[in-house]
Amino acid sequence: MTGRVVVIGDALIDEIRDEAGVREFVGGAALNVAVGLSRLGVPASLIAMVGDDAAGEQIRAYCVDHDVELLASPAAHGSSRAVSTRSPGGEPEYVFNDAAQNRRVAYGEAERAAIAAAPMVVVSCFPFDDPEQTELLVDATASASTPLAIDPNPRSGMLHDRAEFVRGFERAASGALLVKVGEDDAQLLYGGPLDDLREKLVGLGVGAVLATYGAGGAAIDAGGTSLSRGISGLPGRIIDTMGGGDAVLATTAALVQNRLPDTAEEWDAVLARAMDVAAATCRHEGALLRVPE
Repeated sequence: MTGRVVVIGDALIDEIRDEAGVREFVGGAALNVAVGLSRLGVPASLIAMVGDDAAGEQIRAYCVDHDVELLASPAAHGSSRAVSTRSPGGEPEYVFNDAAQNRRVAYGEAERAAIAAAPMVVVSCFPFDDPEQTELLVDATASASTPLAIDPNPRSGMLHDRAEFVRGFERAASGALLVKVGEDDAQLLYGGPLDDLREKLVGLGVGAVLATYGAGGAAIDAGGTSLSRGISGLPGRIIDTMGGGDAVLATTAALVQNRLPDTAEEWDAVLARAMDVAAATCRHEGALLRVPE
């Protein structure tokens, strides 16, 4: 395999509103992972819905700036936007526009060729509650030679049918090389603890389960090995945790790609690096992956 890692999912404009005013960043979980891979030296392509509008121009320019090949799906409702209202000391509240709530991904010749040549396909923030979209994704990534990494990354403001999302996610995740899940995912989708979801995913035949616990760090379950790492203590204060999870996924995918580590020591090194990169990312506003100095 000599192609770029292909990331499938969302691309949008993050509009942040707080006491300091209003600011915009190009974002979306899948876009963050694709850009993160590129910044880590791994060539990446992004398959996502992007509109022919001003927001779409921003997204396209951002991908060019970070050497990410964008394979844009048609956007009947324009480009996606997430408005985040943040109060001091409080959790951010997100509101998504119609485009984000009705995002779609199309697989033409260029997309299928990119997937076929990819050393890994990463899926993040995908509309698994749309059975047609799940079917298209499973069909497009069905090749046994294409390792698959998945982060369900559900958002309550974009979730239409929780039960259907779980069905679609589990269908796609069954037998995947790598699946990343967080505490919020476990609660929103399953109404239970992340530890239970880790066990469930191992039972679905996932090669490696990457679990993130926010301030509690992260853990890996792979091939009978289970280990965890706390968050990394870097100089400076945490400014924005928005891109932390995406940084963990991008770093892990960059390090494992189509071959999972064989030993606990190797996995510990992967997790340590992912925690370091996430810590550096969280010390800047926005979700752009940062590498520790």
